[in-house]
Amino acid sequence: MKELPSVEKLALDLLGKSLDQLEAEEAKVLHHIHHVQRTSRDVGDIVDEQATFGERLSDKVAAVGGSWKFIMVFGAVLLGWMLLNSGILGQLGKAFDPYPFIFLNLMLSTVAAIQAPIIMMSQNRQSAKDRIAAAHDYEVNLRAELEIMRLHAKIDALLEIIKRENANASSVS
Repeated sequence: MKELPSVEKLALDLLGKSLDQLEAEEAKVLHHIHHVQRTSRDVGDIVDEQATFGERLSDKVAAVGGSWKFIMVFGAVLLGWMLLNSGILGQLGKAFDPYPFIFLNLMLSTVAAIQAPIIMMSQNRQSAKDRIAAAHDYEVNLRAELEIMRLHAKIDALLEIIKRENANASSVS
């Protein structure tokens, strides 16, 4: 069985640098090549597995709060609140929040004050996911590029062997 080239040799052959001069991602990719390991993986699953309860909750709140369904239901609740307090209950004199709906404004401000930072937490988490995914994409692309370079070198070596054999065959005849 043919011995695999060392990581140091791969670094010099493929990247023209010694192992200690490589970036962490480059070294990681070369180790994967040396040990014949996969580089690709599903980054989303890895990040989601490490999420805390609060992070998962903020993602769900952002998903619900940023949907058309939420906007329509919330709009219907607001319209119902206003119709109820200015219409039916207002005519009976039993409106619990008469026009200009001060309690409704307080409730809306409270929802906004709570919902905004939760959505920002989810956006920060999504940004972190995107950075991890971009770093992973770089590793996969680098691996593909290096493997293509290795294949080119092998094909060039095979072509050189074929040339030599053809030259030897023509000189013999």
